[in-house]
Amino acid sequence: MTAIQLRAELFREINPILDNEGMMLKLLKYVKKLTAKKEDPTLMTKEEFFARVDEAREQIKRGNSTRFSDREKMNEWLNSL
Repeated sequence: MTAIQLRAELFREINPILDNEGMMLKLLKYVKKLTAKKEDPTLMTKEEFFARVDEAREQIKRGNSTRFSDREKMNEWLNSL
């Protein structure tokens, strides 16, 4: 099905809703939800992930790491961030 055909079918299906304000509001809310752009800052490419892993390994080799003797010390450090 082409984009033009899809658009025509969408408008045919929406047409009965256009006379009902309540349904129009629901449709509008749903369309806004569908089109909302949500960016997840935690997403990264596979290459970015492995580059970060490689960088962390290099830092450990250079001695640039933080070690903890117990869980409490680690939690103190994490809470200080």
